Amino acid sequence: MKTVREMLLKKGNRIFSISPNQKVFEALQQMAEKEVGALLVLDGESLVGIISERDYARKVALEGKSSRESLVSEIMSPNVIYVEVNTTTEECMALMINKKVRHLPVYDKGKLAGVISIGDVVNAIIDEKEFEIDQLVRYITDSRR
Repeated sequence: MKTVREMLLKKGNRIFSISPNQKVFEALQQMAEKEVGALLVLDGESLVGIISERDYARKVALEGKSSRESLVSEIMSPNVIYVEVNTTTEECMALMINKKVRHLPVYDKGKLAGVISIGDVVNAIIDEKEFEIDQLVRYITDSRR
C-alpha cells in the first residue's frame, strides 16, 4: 500500500499559497499560472485555510461579488482537512470522498510538507493496481511453465 510520502516523492512537494489578505483575483491568477485548482492560505507559517476554484464559483461568481474586491479570507474554507505523510492512498481516498474535498495538505512531524489532489490519489491507486495485476500475470505465466 502506497503512502502520501511516496506520492510526494513522485510528484514533488511544491506548495502554492496565498495570504488571507490578498484579493481573490490574485488567487485565481496564481491558480491559472500554476495550473492548480487550489491554494493553501497561509498567515505567515500558519495554515489558516484553503481556497479553490469551487470556492470562487460558489462564493463569488454565483453571489455576484467582485473577485478584484473580495479578500481570500472572505471565501476560503477555514476548516482544513489534512493528512500525515504516513497516511495510505486508500485512507486519503476515503477521506476525500467522505469529506467532499479535492485537496489535502500534508504534514510531516508537525511541518507542512506538501499538498496532494484527488488526481494524485487516483494515479497512485491506479499504479498500485497495475503493479498487482502485473504480479498476478507473472505468477500465472510462471506457474504454467
